[in-house]
Amino acid sequence: MIKSSFILSTFLCYVLFVSQSFSQTKKPDSNRFTKVVLAQRLEEPIQFQILKDGRVLYAERKGKLKVYDPKSGELTLVAEFAVSTKYVSKKGEVTEGEDGMQGVILDPDYDKNHWIYIYYSVAGDDAKNLLVRYEWHGKELLESSRKVVMEVVVQREECCHVGGGMVFDKDKNLYLTTGDNTFSRASDGFAPLDTRPGESARDSQKSSPNTNDLRGKILRIHPEADGTYTIPKGNLFEPGTPNTRPEIYTMGNRNPWRPTIDSKTGWLYWGEVGPDGSRDDLEKRGPQSYDEFNRAKGPGFYGWPYFVGNNKAYIEYDFATKVSGKPFDPEHPVNNSPNSSGLKELPKATPAFIWYSKAQSQEFPLMESGGNSAVGGPVFRKADFQDAKRIFPDYYEGKWFITDWVRGWINVVEMDENGDYKSMERFLPDLKLKGPIDIKFGPDGDLYVLEYGNGYFKDNPEAELIRIEYNGGNRKPQVEATASKTAGALPLQVILSSEGTKDFDEGDALQYNWVVTKNGAAYKTLTEASPSVTFATSGTYKATLTVTDKSGEKNTKSVEIKAGNEPPVVKFTITKGNSSFFFPGKSIDYEVTVADKEDGSLVNKKILPSQVSVSTNYLSEGFNLTKIAQTQLSVDASAQYATAISVINKSDCKACHAVKEKVLGPSFTDISVKYKGDVSGIAGLSKKILAGGSGVWGDAFMPAHPTMAESDVKSIVKYIMSLSDAPKPAKTLAVKGTYATVVPKGENPEGSFIFRAAYADRGTKTAASQASEMTVVLRNPIVPVSYADLAKDIRFTNDSTVAMVASSGGFLRFKDTDLTGIKQIEIVRAPGRSAPTPPTGTIEARIGAADGKLLGKFSGEYGSKIMIDVATGTESGVKDVYFVMTGAPIRVRAVRFGEGE
Repeated sequence: MIKSSFILSTFLCYVLFVSQSFSQTKKPDSNRFTKVVLAQRLEEPIQFQILKDGRVLYAERKGKLKVYDPKSGELTLVAEFAVSTKYVSKKGEVTEGEDGMQGVILDPDYDKNHWIYIYYSVAGDDAKNLLVRYEWHGKELLESSRKVVMEVVVQREECCHVGGGMVFDKDKNLYLTTGDNTFSRASDGFAPLDTRPGESARDSQKSSPNTNDLRGKILRIHPEADGTYTIPKGNLFEPGTPNTRPEIYTMGNRNPWRPTIDSKTGWLYWGEVGPDGSRDDLEKRGPQSYDEFNRAKGPGFYGWPYFVGNNKAYIEYDFATKVSGKPFDPEHPVNNSPNSSGLKELPKATPAFIWYSKAQSQEFPLMESGGNSAVGGPVFRKADFQDAKRIFPDYYEGKWFITDWVRGWINVVEMDENGDYKSMERFLPDLKLKGPIDIKFGPDGDLYVLEYGNGYFKDNPEAELIRIEYNGGNRKPQVEATASKTAGALPLQVILSSEGTKDFDEGDALQYNWVVTKNGAAYKTLTEASPSVTFATSGTYKATLTVTDKSGEKNTKSVEIKAGNEPPVVKFTITKGNSSFFFPGKSIDYEVTVADKEDGSLVNKKILPSQVSVSTNYLSEGFNLTKIAQTQLSVDASAQYATAISVINKSDCKACHAVKEKVLGPSFTDISVKYKGDVSGIAGLSKKILAGGSGVWGDAFMPAHPTMAESDVKSIVKYIMSLSDAPKPAKTLAVKGTYATVVPKGENPEGSFIFRAAYADRGTKTAASQASEMTVVLRNPIVPVSYADLAKDIRFTNDSTVAMVASSGGFLRFKDTDLTGIKQIEIVRAPGRSAPTPPTGTIEARIGAADGKLLGKFSGEYGSKIMIDVATGTESGVKDVYFVMTGAPIRVRAVRFGEGE
């Protein structure tokens, strides 16, 4: 009996063990993972590190280093650096760049030495990026401990690509990624190889494949106690090798991000951002753009700017004569650029580990299509989390978590025992991230993600720090919190909503608790799921929803509400012409209207045209909006300065100050020079304008301005500080006018014109400024089939460039298409296919639905010009246009909307 009981007990233990092991190795249900929002409304967050106690240290691009404390939920400023974020072209044009504070990392022995490393673009005329080390004991940086570990000399004439990712390996070697510091957008989406005199900023050969330059690399060094560094064994070039830098581990990188080390193998992984091109030109220039995810088992050359993807070769190209040469040879790459100071003969090129273009990938279909920006991510090893309270299941052992800043997914990559690619799957398919810019596992076993948000070079309201928790038992509620209005004049009535909140544990009853605070103090507490609240006083409020299940598990999310100032209403209207397409060389008429409840409008002239930012740009490829954002910021600055000048003219400022001459007080230009690069000085100027003061420039006393709105003060200070920079920002366009849509010379004609109008109001004494904008995009009238927003029963080629009917009645839909002035629609067939007899297939153009009003119908022979006449152009306005295919397949590359012959 005892023996039988023992056998039964042993058997049950075995069954339990097998059951637990199986549950750990099988793919877990997505609802076992919970998204927890830690901090919201971050200001251009770039990169982060997690301390053992759960605090998160993160860098903001504009120069602030902050820490999030999970115990208090508060963000605290650790330090603020004077950083460079601007580029100045030969013409004196000022644009915003990617530069600034780019990275922060804790020393492996931080608990003992309290060292942290920061990589940033130092402000001033000396163009360089610095890797510096400080002591940090949890509050401010210890300034006396500052050590400059490394300098990376750069150019600041043309943007972009900074890198700035850092990681330590088990031997305490530090890896630092650096970008190629090259302007690529003048290269038509191909490799920037411009070797003409004076154009080195547009020649990546000066950096990435230059063996004697630190840019376009992953550097590997061993930091020493005195702030210097030594070179570990195993880098690409032995110390002392002529015309090389021994710090180089990998080279031929364009913009490597977020390096990670597999703690078991020691292999290095990272994301690599590719160029902008979306088309092949295999006879003259080379392949279209590819972003990459890469792996290095050792040092090597990763191809840029001679190769991309799996060693797809670019073609030698003379930018002066426009003459093409031979494709580059990945077995024997050579750098003959006069801008390179390194070796000519380069190591054999290593192909990418994973590569994907703007189109749908045949090799890696889960990468999706559209704009892309490879970030990277961590390799999961359970052994790294011995004391963690929550650990991801064994199913993810040895797998690489990767994300894309534009596409917002997380994919999980499985490798075989040799580290070669095996498979890929989507992690949490319903999770859509907003600009994921850094991702790593924390010591608690959770996956942390830093989200930059959806806009370029601005403080996005959706920017946040989150963590993803795995729970094999009771799950936390998934919380959503929104507001019907996030800003408005008093009294402001807002409906707070918990719609979308859910719990995956059957039978869980949820409790809702809204706590509304103002400046950290409690304002109201509400226990309804979606209550209404009225704000009677000005200020910024935070409404935090906490949802608790019956087991006591909680989750929270917040929404910010600004009361006391109604956001302006901005409209950009095309008054003559088509609002969907541009027709090369033709003109459109437009008008911008602005109305603000507090400021007035353009109509009553209380808002001046010069205070409205109006810009237009041509985007040759239609995906990467970074360059557009750079120019728009410059135009915005011009409009903001116009507001500042208007405020100055209406105040008493001119009684004591002039722009260039000393009056009672110093000139604005002298003030700008004195405080240039002084972060604390800028803040001090704002306070002094409000409170008054004397003693800095002599005995003259500056009166206080307590009634002036804080937003007005900030605009004045920004204007004054701009005066020490000789180049001026671009002026805004007229608020009403005519614009000729002429494609810039040398640009891809299949791009888009982007029109934007924006206005930032003046705010009030008690409420911050609010900004609004409207953007209108005019596409080339030749629309690729891949741009269809909906395809039903349509089969695409592997690169998504050709569509054909999969079953009769299949269609493509182009949503919200303006038919004003459109008289003909041409079906652009794919080349390379012929047939001896006429096909029996047809294509119908309809509006509103697949069986909606018929615009036109085609049925004709192969090789003929397929054209649908749109009833003499009588259709107008914005409609959904459907192209319905029936019968035999017709291969379609694009649709051309035309004004007629």
